[in-house]
Amino acid sequence: MYKAEHPQEVTLRLVPDAGHPPTLDDVYRRYCRYVGAVILRLYGCPSEVDDLIQDVFVEAAVGLTRLRDPEAIKGWLATIAVRTVRRRLRVRRAWRFLGLDRDAAETVLVDPKASPADRVLLRAVYKVLDEMPVQDRLAFTLHTIEGETMKAVAKLCGCTLATAKRRVARGQRLIEQRMSDG
Repeated sequence: MYKAEHPQEVTLRLVPDAGHPPTLDDVYRRYCRYVGAVILRLYGCPSEVDDLIQDVFVEAAVGLTRLRDPEAIKGWLATIAVRTVRRRLRVRRAWRFLGLDRDAAETVLVDPKASPADRVLLRAVYKVLDEMPVQDRLAFTLHTIEGETMKAVAKLCGCTLATAKRRVARGQRLIEQRMSDG
């Protein structure tokens, strides 16, 4: 699923002390950057990432004590992040329908070191992503941008493997169509 930025991160484990479950603070410190990276690439709006991270960990706080396997925390948090972004994208779509949302393409993360052509391209891609049905956008982004396997996409999106494949394919077709129209 997630490719560690540092090789030693893969070997680190969140192990409860003396049989006690991990605390929310421990989980937050260990995984907040990972959750933020997932949210940023799925949502594309850096100004809202902190709020979304907070939403993920508020939801995680409720279920943390029920989590049986501490090794599953990273995937569990990713699933919560996907659900949180899904809700926010649906709200943003409703705001846009009502004319209350600012242009999402203006708030997209753009690396200041990127060339002017790459900046324009990235804004155009996120504009197309904003046109996609939310479920297709999430599946496409998880697979194409995050590099998740189709099986992982299905699990994170809470759908079957066949549905995940259809969503990614629809997203790919829409990107190709809109980018070739331009």
